[in-house]
Amino acid sequence: MKIGFDSQKYIHLQSERIRERIAQFGGKLYLEFGGKLFDDNHAARVLPGFAPDNKLQMLLSLKDQAELVIAINAADIESSKRRGDLGITYDTDVARLIDVFRSHGLYVGSIALTQFADQPSAVVFETRMKANGLNVYRLYNIPNYPSDVDLIVSERGYGKNDYIVTSRPLVVVTAPGPGSGKMATCLSQLYHENRRGVRCGYAKFETFPVWNLPLKHPVNLAYESATADLDDVNMIDPFHLEAYGETTVNYNRDVEIFPVLRTIFERIYGQCPYKSPTDMGVNMLAYAITDDEACRESAKQEVIRRFFKAACTEKQLHSTASERKRIELLMRTLNIEPEMRKTVPAALSLAARTKKPAAAIELPDGTVVTGRTTVLLGPTSAALLNALKTLAKIDDEIELISPNVIVPIQTLKVDHMQSQNPRLHTDEVLIALAICAASDLNAKRAMSQLEKLNGCDIHSSVLLSTVDESVLRKLGMNVTCEATYENDNLYHK
Repeated sequence: MKIGFDSQKYIHLQSERIRERIAQFGGKLYLEFGGKLFDDNHAARVLPGFAPDNKLQMLLSLKDQAELVIAINAADIESSKRRGDLGITYDTDVARLIDVFRSHGLYVGSIALTQFADQPSAVVFETRMKANGLNVYRLYNIPNYPSDVDLIVSERGYGKNDYIVTSRPLVVVTAPGPGSGKMATCLSQLYHENRRGVRCGYAKFETFPVWNLPLKHPVNLAYESATADLDDVNMIDPFHLEAYGETTVNYNRDVEIFPVLRTIFERIYGQCPYKSPTDMGVNMLAYAITDDEACRESAKQEVIRRFFKAACTEKQLHSTASERKRIELLMRTLNIEPEMRKTVPAALSLAARTKKPAAAIELPDGTVVTGRTTVLLGPTSAALLNALKTLAKIDDEIELISPNVIVPIQTLKVDHMQSQNPRLHTDEVLIALAICAASDLNAKRAMSQLEKLNGCDIHSSVLLSTVDESVLRKLGMNVTCEATYENDNLYHK
Protein backbone atom coordinates (compact mmCIF):
# COMPACT_ATOMS: atom_id res chain seq x y z
CA MET A 1 0.00 0.00 0.00
CA LYS A 2 1.28 3.44 -0.94
CA ILE A 3 1.83 5.67 2.09
CA GLY A 4 -0.13 8.91 1.88
CA PHE A 5 -0.02 10.27 5.43
CA ASP A 6 2.75 11.46 7.78
CA SER A 7 1.82 10.39 11.31
CA GLN A 8 4.68 12.14 13.07
CA LYS A 9 3.90 15.44 11.36
CA TYR A 10 0.25 15.05 12.32
CA ILE A 11 1.04 14.38 15.99
CA HIS A 12 3.28 17.47 16.13
CA LEU A 13 0.84 19.80 14.32
CA GLN A 14 -2.18 18.58 16.25
CA SER A 15 -0.62 18.92 19.69
CA GLU A 16 0.65 22.41 18.86
CA ARG A 17 -2.79 23.45 17.65
CA ILE A 18 -4.38 22.32 20.90
CA ARG A 19 -1.75 24.20 22.93
CA GLU A 20 -2.59 27.34 20.95
CA ARG A 21 -6.29 26.92 21.73
CA ILE A 22 -5.55 26.45 25.45
CA ALA A 23 -3.58 29.72 25.42
CA GLN A 24 -6.38 31.48 23.51
CA PHE A 25 -8.74 30.93 26.44
CA GLY A 26 -6.37 31.97 29.19
CA GLY A 27 -4.94 28.60 30.11
CA LYS A 28 -7.88 26.18 30.39
CA LEU A 29 -9.74 24.33 27.66
CA TYR A 30 -12.55 21.78 27.59
CA LEU A 31 -11.94 19.68 24.46
CA GLU A 32 -14.81 17.56 23.17
CA PHE A 33 -13.06 14.55 21.67
CA GLY A 34 -15.15 12.84 18.98
CA GLY A 35 -14.53 9.42 17.48
CA LYS A 36 -12.21 6.71 18.72
CA LEU A 37 -9.21 7.91 20.65
CA PHE A 38 -6.84 4.96 20.44
CA ASP A 39 -8.22 2.45 17.95
CA ASP A 40 -9.23 4.55 14.95
CA ASN A 41 -9.03 1.85 12.29
CA HIS A 42 -11.29 3.81 9.94
CA ALA A 43 -8.74 6.63 9.76
CA ALA A 44 -5.95 4.10 9.29
CA ARG A 45 -7.77 2.58 6.32
CA VAL A 46 -8.60 5.82 4.51
CA LEU A 47 -5.25 7.53 5.25
CA PRO A 48 -2.48 5.01 4.54
CA GLY A 49 0.25 5.81 7.01
CA PHE A 50 -2.12 6.91 9.78
CA ALA A 51 -1.58 4.67 12.83
CA PRO A 52 -4.75 3.63 14.74
CA ASP A 53 -3.30 5.09 17.95
CA ASN A 54 -2.13 8.42 16.46
CA LYS A 55 -4.60 10.44 18.51
CA LEU A 56 -3.52 8.65 21.66
CA GLN A 57 0.12 9.41 20.87
CA MET A 58 -0.81 13.04 20.29
CA LEU A 59 -2.53 13.16 23.66
CA LEU A 60 0.46 11.53 25.32
CA SER A 61 2.57 14.46 24.13
CA LEU A 62 0.22 16.62 26.23
CA LYS A 63 -0.26 14.21 29.13
CA ASP A 64 1.29 16.48 31.78
CA GLN A 65 -1.33 19.11 30.90
CA ALA A 66 -4.29 16.81 30.25
CA GLU A 67 -6.91 14.95 32.21
CA LEU A 68 -9.78 12.89 30.86
CA VAL A 69 -13.45 13.00 31.70
CA ILE A 70 -15.46 10.09 30.32
CA ALA A 71 -19.11 10.89 29.60
CA ILE A 72 -21.72 8.16 29.49
CA ASN A 73 -25.47 8.56 29.04
CA ALA A 74 -27.32 7.06 32.01
CA ALA A 75 -30.11 5.96 29.67
CA ASP A 76 -27.56 3.94 27.65
CA ILE A 77 -26.53 2.13 30.84
CA GLU A 78 -30.15 1.34 31.63
CA SER A 79 -30.81 0.01 28.11
CA SER A 80 -27.52 -1.98 28.02
CA LYS A 81 -26.49 -0.21 24.82
CA ARG A 82 -23.58 -1.96 23.10
CA ARG A 83 -20.68 -0.97 20.91
CA GLY A 84 -21.21 -2.43 17.45
CA ASP A 85 -17.52 -3.22 16.88
CA LEU A 86 -16.68 -4.82 20.23
CA GLY A 87 -20.08 -6.14 21.27
CA ILE A 88 -19.69 -4.88 24.84
CA THR A 89 -22.03 -2.57 26.75
CA TYR A 90 -21.19 1.12 27.08
CA ASP A 91 -20.69 0.86 30.85
CA THR A 92 -18.26 -2.03 30.37
CA ASP A 93 -16.45 0.00 27.72
CA VAL A 94 -16.00 2.87 30.18
CA ALA A 95 -14.07 0.49 32.45
CA ARG A 96 -12.05 -0.73 29.45
CA LEU A 97 -11.24 2.82 28.36
CA ILE A 98 -10.11 3.80 31.86
CA ASP A 99 -7.77 0.80 32.02
CA VAL A 100 -6.29 1.61 28.60
CA PHE A 101 -5.80 5.30 29.38
CA ARG A 102 -4.20 4.54 32.72
CA SER A 103 -1.90 1.92 31.19
CA HIS A 104 -0.48 4.70 28.99
CA GLY A 105 0.02 7.08 31.89
CA LEU A 106 -2.98 9.32 31.16
CA TYR A 107 -4.89 10.77 34.10
CA VAL A 108 -8.60 9.90 34.17
CA GLY A 109 -10.12 12.55 36.43
CA SER A 110 -13.76 11.54 36.52
CA ILE A 111 -16.88 10.05 34.94
CA ALA A 112 -19.85 12.20 33.92
CA LEU A 113 -23.25 10.48 34.11
CA THR A 114 -25.28 12.49 31.62
CA GLN A 115 -29.10 12.62 31.38
CA PHE A 116 -29.21 11.14 34.86
CA ALA A 117 -32.71 10.41 36.15
CA ASP A 118 -32.10 7.87 38.94
CA GLN A 119 -31.99 4.97 36.50
CA PRO A 120 -31.40 1.84 38.66
CA SER A 121 -28.60 0.45 36.47
CA ALA A 122 -26.90 3.85 36.36
CA VAL A 123 -26.99 4.05 40.16
CA VAL A 124 -25.38 0.59 40.41
CA PHE A 125 -22.71 1.66 37.90
CA GLU A 126 -22.08 4.86 39.86
CA THR A 127 -21.68 2.92 43.12
CA ARG A 128 -19.29 0.44 41.50
CA MET A 129 -17.11 3.16 39.99
CA LYS A 130 -16.96 5.10 43.27
CA ALA A 131 -16.00 1.88 45.09
CA ASN A 132 -13.04 1.68 42.69
CA GLY A 133 -11.90 5.16 43.67
CA LEU A 134 -13.30 7.07 40.70
CA ASN A 135 -15.05 10.43 40.88
CA VAL A 136 -18.55 10.22 39.40
CA TYR A 137 -20.69 13.31 38.72
CA ARG A 138 -24.35 13.57 37.79
CA LEU A 139 -25.60 15.73 34.92
CA TYR A 140 -29.38 15.78 34.78
CA ASN A 141 -31.83 15.70 31.91
CA ILE A 142 -32.96 19.23 30.98
CA PRO A 143 -36.48 19.48 29.46
CA ASN A 144 -36.61 20.82 25.89
CA TYR A 145 -32.83 20.57 25.50
CA PRO A 146 -31.27 22.20 23.49
CA SER A 147 -34.01 24.60 22.35
CA ASP A 148 -35.00 26.19 25.69
CA VAL A 149 -31.86 28.27 26.18
CA ASP A 150 -33.37 30.29 29.06
CA LEU A 151 -33.85 27.11 31.05
CA ILE A 152 -30.55 25.53 29.99
CA VAL A 153 -28.41 28.48 31.09
CA SER A 154 -29.99 28.83 34.52
CA GLU A 155 -29.90 27.38 38.02
CA ARG A 156 -32.60 24.90 36.97
CA GLY A 157 -30.59 23.83 33.91
CA TYR A 158 -26.80 23.60 33.91
CA GLY A 159 -26.86 24.97 37.45
CA LYS A 160 -28.56 21.80 38.69
CA ASN A 161 -25.71 19.61 37.39
CA ASP A 162 -22.82 18.57 39.58
CA TYR A 163 -19.70 20.67 39.12
CA ILE A 164 -16.91 18.40 37.88
CA VAL A 165 -13.73 19.19 39.77
CA THR A 166 -10.77 19.36 37.36
CA SER A 167 -7.16 20.28 37.97
CA ARG A 168 -5.36 20.51 34.63
CA PRO A 169 -5.28 23.02 31.74
CA LEU A 170 -6.64 20.56 29.16
CA VAL A 171 -9.80 18.62 30.01
CA VAL A 172 -10.49 16.04 27.32
CA VAL A 173 -14.11 14.87 27.33
CA THR A 174 -14.47 11.53 25.57
CA ALA A 175 -17.09 8.74 25.55
CA PRO A 176 -17.71 5.10 24.58
CA GLY A 177 -19.89 6.14 21.64
CA PRO A 178 -22.16 8.79 20.07
CA GLY A 179 -25.02 10.33 22.02
CA SER A 180 -23.14 10.14 25.32
CA GLY A 181 -23.37 13.86 26.10
CA LYS A 182 -19.82 15.08 25.55
CA MET A 183 -20.84 18.55 24.35
CA ALA A 184 -23.40 18.96 27.13
CA THR A 185 -20.72 18.03 29.67
CA CYS A 186 -18.35 20.66 28.27
CA LEU A 187 -21.00 23.42 28.18
CA SER A 188 -22.21 22.60 31.68
CA GLN A 189 -18.65 22.98 32.91
CA LEU A 190 -18.27 26.33 31.13
CA TYR A 191 -21.36 27.55 32.99
CA HIS A 192 -20.03 26.42 36.37
CA GLU A 193 -16.48 27.65 35.75
CA ASN A 194 -17.78 31.06 34.68
CA ARG A 195 -19.83 31.34 37.90
CA ARG A 196 -16.64 30.63 39.83
CA GLY A 197 -14.71 33.30 37.96
CA VAL A 198 -12.54 30.80 36.09
CA ARG A 199 -11.71 31.76 32.51
CA CYS A 200 -11.83 28.77 30.19
CA GLY A 201 -12.92 27.78 26.70
CA TYR A 202 -14.40 25.02 24.60
CA ALA A 203 -13.17 23.39 21.39
CA LYS A 204 -14.21 20.38 19.36
CA PHE A 205 -11.86 17.72 18.02
CA GLU A 206 -13.37 15.60 15.25
CA THR A 207 -11.22 13.69 12.80
CA PHE A 208 -13.92 13.61 10.11
CA PRO A 209 -15.20 15.21 8.01
CA VAL A 210 -11.99 17.08 7.21
CA TRP A 211 -12.92 20.76 7.17
CA ASN A 212 -10.28 21.86 4.63
CA LEU A 213 -10.72 19.06 2.09
CA PRO A 214 -13.35 19.42 -0.66
CA LEU A 215 -16.90 18.39 0.19
CA LYS A 216 -16.82 15.50 -2.31
CA HIS A 217 -13.27 14.41 -1.55
CA PRO A 218 -13.26 10.59 -1.17
CA VAL A 219 -11.90 10.88 2.41
CA ASN A 220 -14.95 12.94 3.40
CA LEU A 221 -17.34 10.69 1.50
CA ALA A 222 -15.79 7.67 3.24
CA TYR A 223 -16.82 9.30 6.52
CA GLU A 224 -20.37 9.66 5.20
CA SER A 225 -20.40 5.97 4.32
CA ALA A 226 -19.18 5.09 7.82
CA THR A 227 -22.01 7.08 9.42
CA ALA A 228 -24.74 6.20 6.93
CA ASP A 229 -26.70 4.54 9.73
CA LEU A 230 -26.73 7.82 11.69
CA ASP A 231 -28.07 9.94 8.80
CA ASP A 232 -25.02 12.22 9.03
CA VAL A 233 -24.44 14.34 5.93
CA ASN A 234 -21.38 16.41 5.05
CA MET A 235 -22.19 19.96 4.05
CA ILE A 236 -20.64 23.36 3.41
CA ASP A 237 -20.50 25.37 6.64
CA PRO A 238 -22.79 28.34 5.79
CA PHE A 239 -21.76 30.30 8.90
CA HIS A 240 -18.07 30.10 8.00
CA LEU A 241 -18.78 31.06 4.40
CA GLU A 242 -20.76 34.11 5.53
CA ALA A 243 -18.20 35.20 8.14
CA TYR A 244 -14.98 34.69 6.17
CA GLY A 245 -15.92 34.04 2.54
CA GLU A 246 -14.18 30.65 2.79
CA THR A 247 -15.65 27.28 1.86
CA THR A 248 -15.21 24.68 4.59
CA VAL A 249 -16.81 21.33 5.32
CA ASN A 250 -18.71 20.29 8.42
CA TYR A 251 -21.54 17.89 9.08
CA ASN A 252 -25.22 18.53 9.45
CA ARG A 253 -25.59 18.08 13.21
CA ASP A 254 -22.91 20.64 14.07
CA VAL A 255 -24.30 23.13 11.56
CA GLU A 256 -27.87 22.66 12.80
CA ILE A 257 -26.95 23.09 16.47
CA PHE A 258 -24.61 26.07 16.02
CA PRO A 259 -27.26 28.85 16.41
CA VAL A 260 -28.25 27.30 19.75
CA LEU A 261 -24.60 26.94 20.83
CA ARG A 262 -23.93 30.55 19.88
CA THR A 263 -26.81 31.69 22.07
CA ILE A 264 -25.62 29.52 24.97
CA PHE A 265 -22.12 30.97 24.68
CA GLU A 266 -23.56 34.49 24.66
CA ARG A 267 -25.58 33.76 27.81
CA ILE A 268 -22.52 32.35 29.60
CA TYR A 269 -19.80 34.73 28.39
CA GLY A 270 -21.70 37.73 27.06
CA GLN A 271 -20.42 36.95 23.57
CA CYS A 272 -19.65 33.90 21.42
CA PRO A 273 -15.94 33.27 20.77
CA TYR A 274 -16.72 31.50 17.48
CA LYS A 275 -18.33 32.65 14.24
CA SER A 276 -18.92 29.16 12.82
CA PRO A 277 -18.90 25.45 13.68
CA THR A 278 -15.61 25.20 11.77
CA ASP A 279 -14.10 27.79 14.12
CA MET A 280 -14.75 25.46 17.05
CA GLY A 281 -12.61 22.70 15.56
CA VAL A 282 -8.87 22.08 15.94
CA ASN A 283 -8.39 19.36 13.33
CA MET A 284 -5.00 19.48 11.52
CA LEU A 285 -5.40 16.20 9.63
CA ALA A 286 -5.24 17.56 6.07
CA TYR A 287 -1.85 19.21 6.66
CA ALA A 288 -0.27 15.77 7.22
CA ILE A 289 -1.50 14.25 3.92
CA THR A 290 1.59 13.65 1.79
CA ASP A 291 0.01 11.83 -1.17
CA ASP A 292 -3.53 12.94 -1.94
CA GLU A 293 -4.04 10.37 -4.68
CA ALA A 294 -3.07 7.47 -2.39
CA CYS A 295 -5.57 8.69 0.21
CA ARG A 296 -8.27 9.09 -2.43
CA GLU A 297 -7.83 5.49 -3.58
CA SER A 298 -7.81 4.13 -0.02
CA ALA A 299 -10.94 6.11 0.80
CA LYS A 300 -12.74 4.71 -2.26
CA GLN A 301 -11.88 1.19 -1.09
CA GLU A 302 -13.32 2.03 2.33
CA VAL A 303 -16.61 3.10 0.75
CA ILE A 304 -16.80 -0.27 -1.02
CA ARG A 305 -16.09 -2.07 2.25
CA ARG A 306 -18.84 -0.09 3.96
CA PHE A 307 -21.24 -1.07 1.16
CA PHE A 308 -20.61 -4.77 1.77
CA LYS A 309 -20.95 -4.30 5.53
CA ALA A 310 -24.29 -2.50 5.12
CA ALA A 311 -25.57 -5.20 2.76
CA CYS A 312 -24.59 -7.96 5.22
CA THR A 313 -26.22 -6.13 8.14
CA GLU A 314 -29.39 -5.76 6.08
CA LYS A 315 -29.38 -9.49 5.34
CA GLN A 316 -28.59 -10.68 8.85
CA LEU A 317 -30.83 -8.30 10.80
CA HIS A 318 -33.59 -8.02 8.16
CA SER A 319 -33.20 -4.25 8.43
CA THR A 320 -34.23 -1.66 5.88
CA ALA A 321 -32.11 -1.02 2.81
CA SER A 322 -31.69 2.69 3.55
CA GLU A 323 -28.08 2.48 4.75
CA ARG A 324 -26.98 0.37 1.79
CA LYS A 325 -28.78 2.64 -0.66
CA ARG A 326 -27.15 5.75 0.80
CA ILE A 327 -23.73 4.18 0.30
CA GLU A 328 -24.67 3.16 -3.25
CA LEU A 329 -25.32 6.85 -3.97
CA LEU A 330 -21.87 7.71 -2.62
CA MET A 331 -20.36 5.02 -4.86
CA ARG A 332 -22.06 6.56 -7.88
CA THR A 333 -20.66 9.96 -6.88
CA LEU A 334 -17.16 8.43 -6.78
CA ASN A 335 -17.79 6.34 -9.92
CA ILE A 336 -16.77 3.09 -8.23
CA GLU A 337 -18.18 -0.45 -8.19
CA PRO A 338 -17.82 -3.36 -5.73
CA GLU A 339 -15.73 -5.24 -8.32
CA MET A 340 -13.02 -2.58 -7.99
CA ARG A 341 -12.00 -4.36 -4.81
CA LYS A 342 -9.59 -6.92 -6.31
CA THR A 343 -10.57 -9.73 -3.96
CA VAL A 344 -14.24 -9.59 -5.01
CA PRO A 345 -14.03 -10.92 -8.60
CA ALA A 346 -11.35 -13.41 -7.54
CA ALA A 347 -13.54 -14.95 -4.82
CA LEU A 348 -16.71 -14.94 -6.93
CA SER A 349 -14.97 -16.48 -9.92
CA LEU A 350 -13.62 -19.38 -7.86
CA ALA A 351 -17.00 -19.90 -6.21
CA ALA A 352 -18.68 -20.04 -9.64
CA ARG A 353 -16.18 -22.62 -10.91
CA THR A 354 -16.31 -24.89 -7.85
CA LYS A 355 -20.01 -24.33 -7.00
CA LYS A 356 -18.91 -23.91 -3.38
CA PRO A 357 -17.98 -20.98 -1.12
CA ALA A 358 -14.61 -19.38 -1.84
CA ALA A 359 -12.42 -16.60 -0.47
CA ALA A 360 -9.64 -14.36 -1.79
CA ILE A 361 -6.87 -12.35 -0.10
CA GLU A 362 -4.86 -9.49 -1.58
CA LEU A 363 -1.29 -9.55 -0.27
CA PRO A 364 0.86 -6.43 0.36
CA ASP A 365 2.48 -6.63 -3.10
CA GLY A 366 -0.91 -6.80 -4.86
CA THR A 367 -0.88 -10.56 -5.43
CA VAL A 368 -4.30 -12.18 -4.96
CA VAL A 369 -4.48 -15.70 -3.51
CA THR A 370 -7.67 -17.72 -3.15
CA GLY A 371 -9.07 -20.53 -1.05
CA ARG A 372 -11.80 -23.03 -1.88
CA THR A 373 -14.01 -25.23 0.26
CA THR A 374 -12.57 -28.72 0.85
CA VAL A 375 -13.41 -31.71 3.02
CA LEU A 376 -10.89 -30.53 5.60
CA LEU A 377 -10.98 -26.74 5.38
CA GLY A 378 -13.39 -23.88 4.95
CA PRO A 379 -12.58 -21.33 2.22
CA THR A 380 -11.22 -18.62 4.54
CA SER A 381 -9.00 -21.15 6.31
CA ALA A 382 -7.72 -22.41 2.95
CA ALA A 383 -7.11 -18.86 1.70
CA LEU A 384 -5.28 -18.01 4.92
CA LEU A 385 -2.92 -20.98 4.56
CA ASN A 386 -2.35 -20.22 0.87
CA ALA A 387 -1.53 -16.61 1.73
CA LEU A 388 1.01 -17.69 4.34
CA LYS A 389 2.57 -20.12 1.86
CA THR A 390 2.89 -17.38 -0.74
CA LEU A 391 4.41 -14.92 1.72
CA ALA A 392 6.87 -17.54 3.00
CA LYS A 393 7.66 -18.71 -0.57
CA ILE A 394 6.62 -22.28 0.25
CA ASP A 395 5.66 -24.54 -2.67
CA ASP A 396 1.91 -24.92 -3.07
CA GLU A 397 2.14 -28.74 -3.01
CA ILE A 398 3.61 -28.79 0.50
CA GLU A 399 1.12 -29.50 3.30
CA LEU A 400 1.54 -27.10 6.20
CA ILE A 401 -0.84 -29.10 8.37
CA SER A 402 -0.99 -32.85 8.04
CA PRO A 403 -4.41 -34.49 7.69
CA ASN A 404 -3.27 -36.58 10.69
CA VAL A 405 -3.55 -33.37 12.74
CA ILE A 406 -6.75 -32.08 11.16
CA VAL A 407 -8.83 -35.29 11.36
CA PRO A 408 -8.65 -35.66 15.18
CA ILE A 409 -9.78 -32.04 15.52
CA GLN A 410 -12.72 -32.76 13.22
CA THR A 411 -13.60 -35.82 15.31
CA LEU A 412 -13.54 -33.69 18.45
CA LYS A 413 -15.81 -31.09 16.85
CA VAL A 414 -18.39 -33.47 15.39
CA ASP A 415 -18.44 -36.39 17.83
CA HIS A 416 -17.93 -34.57 21.12
CA MET A 417 -18.87 -30.90 20.62
CA GLN A 418 -22.02 -31.34 18.51
CA SER A 419 -20.71 -29.31 15.59
CA GLN A 420 -22.53 -29.72 12.28
CA ASN A 421 -19.54 -28.46 10.29
CA PRO A 422 -16.44 -30.68 10.32
CA ARG A 423 -14.29 -28.20 8.38
CA LEU A 424 -11.80 -26.19 10.39
CA HIS A 425 -12.44 -22.52 11.16
CA THR A 426 -9.59 -20.04 10.98
CA ASP A 427 -8.90 -20.13 14.73
CA GLU A 428 -8.65 -23.93 14.66
CA VAL A 429 -6.36 -23.81 11.63
CA LEU A 430 -4.03 -21.32 13.29
CA ILE A 431 -3.84 -23.41 16.46
CA ALA A 432 -3.11 -26.52 14.40
CA LEU A 433 -0.46 -24.61 12.43
CA ALA A 434 1.15 -23.39 15.66
CA ILE A 435 1.32 -26.96 16.95
CA CYS A 436 2.90 -28.17 13.71
CA ALA A 437 5.40 -25.28 13.81
CA ALA A 438 7.00 -26.83 16.89
CA SER A 439 8.42 -29.64 14.77
CA ASP A 440 7.99 -28.59 11.12
CA LEU A 441 10.20 -25.93 9.54
CA ASN A 442 7.71 -24.97 6.82
CA ALA A 443 4.91 -24.49 9.35
CA LYS A 444 7.27 -22.35 11.41
CA ARG A 445 8.14 -20.24 8.36
CA ALA A 446 4.43 -19.80 7.58
CA MET A 447 3.67 -18.70 11.16
CA SER A 448 6.38 -16.04 10.93
CA GLN A 449 4.43 -14.37 8.09
CA LEU A 450 1.24 -13.74 10.08
CA GLU A 451 2.09 -10.10 10.83
CA LYS A 452 2.24 -9.37 7.10
CA LEU A 453 -1.51 -10.05 6.85
CA ASN A 454 -2.19 -6.86 8.79
CA GLY A 455 -3.91 -4.43 6.41
CA CYS A 456 -4.59 -7.07 3.74
CA ASP A 457 -8.04 -7.26 2.10
CA ILE A 458 -10.05 -10.49 2.22
CA HIS A 459 -13.41 -11.22 0.60
CA SER A 460 -15.70 -14.22 1.01
CA SER A 461 -18.37 -15.34 -1.42
CA VAL A 462 -20.68 -16.09 1.53
CA LEU A 463 -21.37 -14.57 4.94
CA LEU A 464 -18.63 -15.47 7.40
CA SER A 465 -19.15 -17.11 10.75
CA THR A 466 -18.63 -14.84 13.74
CA VAL A 467 -15.55 -16.92 14.65
CA ASP A 468 -13.87 -16.48 11.26
CA GLU A 469 -14.67 -12.78 11.07
CA SER A 470 -13.35 -12.17 14.58
CA VAL A 471 -10.08 -13.99 13.92
CA LEU A 472 -9.47 -12.20 10.62
CA ARG A 473 -10.10 -8.81 12.22
CA LYS A 474 -7.72 -9.66 15.07
CA LEU A 475 -5.09 -10.31 12.40
CA GLY A 476 -5.74 -6.76 11.18
CA MET A 477 -7.34 -7.82 7.90
CA ASN A 478 -9.99 -5.76 6.08
CA VAL A 479 -12.90 -8.18 5.87
CA THR A 480 -15.82 -8.10 3.43
CA CYS A 481 -18.24 -10.76 2.23
CA GLU A 482 -21.27 -11.21 0.03
CA ALA A 483 -24.66 -10.87 1.72
CA THR A 484 -25.42 -14.55 1.01
CA TYR A 485 -25.68 -17.51 3.36
CA GLU A 486 -23.89 -20.75 2.52
CA ASN A 487 -27.16 -22.70 2.83
CA ASP A 488 -30.90 -22.19 3.15
CA ASN A 489 -31.12 -22.96 6.88
CA LEU A 490 -33.22 -20.62 9.01
CA TYR A 491 -30.67 -20.62 11.84
CA HIS A 492 -27.14 -19.41 11.21
CA LYS A 493 -24.37 -19.11 13.79
